[in-house]
Amino acid sequence: MSDASLRQARLWYVQRISAMVLAVCVLFHLGVIIYAVRGGLSGAEILARTHGNWGFGIFYGVFVLACAVHVPIGIANIAEEWFGLNASKAAVISKLFGVAILVMGLRAVFAVTAS
Repeated sequence: MSDASLRQARLWYVQRISAMVLAVCVLFHLGVIIYAVRGGLSGAEILARTHGNWGFGIFYGVFVLACAVHVPIGIANIAEEWFGLNASKAAVISKLFGVAILVMGLRAVFAVTAS
């Protein structure tokens, strides 16, 4: 097996594993939304419950990390297959997406959970 084939296989596994993590995170997140809506919680009440709650911070941090791993792999594939970019250009674009997701996502998690 060539180095490129091994790299593609690793990326395939990483994307599938991150998809599994994302599936669990999405289901939990939807459950939290349903709980909050049915309980009639306001935005202020939700923020009051999340501030200082490290459990929420860790959970949503994992959610953000899974997104920051999963999305760039797909973006690179799309850039190569749909737009005909070479692998190095696609990798740069996808890494920029990953960094943007990571920075914005962790910033949001910090804003919602930090006291």
